[in-house]
Amino acid sequence: MHGMIESDTDGLGLAGVCRGLQGLERESGHVVEAVLRHRRRRAVGRTGDAAARYAALGWPVCPGAYQPSQADQPAGFQRSCSCDRLGCPSPGSHPMSPAWQNVASSDPQRIARWWATMPAANVILATGRVFDVLDVPAEAGLRALSTMERSGMRPGPVAISPGSRAHFFVRSRGAPTDENEWWSCHLDCLPEEVADVAGLRWHCRDSYVLAPGSRTAEGQPGRWLRDPETHELPDAVPVLELLADACEQAAT
Repeated sequence: MHGMIESDTDGLGLAGVCRGLQGLERESGHVVEAVLRHRRRRAVGRTGDAAARYAALGWPVCPGAYQPSQADQPAGFQRSCSCDRLGCPSPGSHPMSPAWQNVASSDPQRIARWWATMPAANVILATGRVFDVLDVPAEAGLRALSTMERSGMRPGPVAISPGSRAHFFVRSRGAPTDENEWWSCHLDCLPEEVADVAGLRWHCRDSYVLAPGSRTAEGQPGRWLRDPETHELPDAVPVLELLADACEQAAT
């Protein structure tokens, strides 16, 4: 009997320890979730602030898809993009609206309303209006940027995207009479490659890029290497020549 009492006491003690551990796990889970919520709120504030900043430069923006938080997803189901497409080919990297070309705006009041309604939205920059973007692999872009600055050529705004692409922002060429001057990029697919230069894409009319500050499932958010507030948009042709050389060197 004495042995049985000891055994029961041990059992109750073990159960108490288990309950205590479960309580600690729940408490730890709440702490982790609170930290993640705080980080998400900070990230959300950054994308809205970034959109307002780009609009102040006169750059047209629109809300982009984003990576849903765990709380926004059904139990046991993991999505990498907020859009409704199964197996989205560019999760968190495309406009929310299929009418994005008509929607994109630099109106600060409209942008404030968008991000008040969709605070987690990424920021899409519409190209071919104020600026174009020359898009190359990050290695080639860093090589070209170094060459520019060694030669005394001042680069314009330069960013690294979440997908490890270097984006060189240049003055838009507008709407030339000769339509053959365009390397037009069609949206909801990869932009066309510039002929004869492997890895080089020109985002102009009918295209867009994901703005720095936006975050995707690929890891770190995009970031500026050369800030648009301190670097004016340059002419595209000299930048294009340097990028073409850098892409060819990277391919050899």
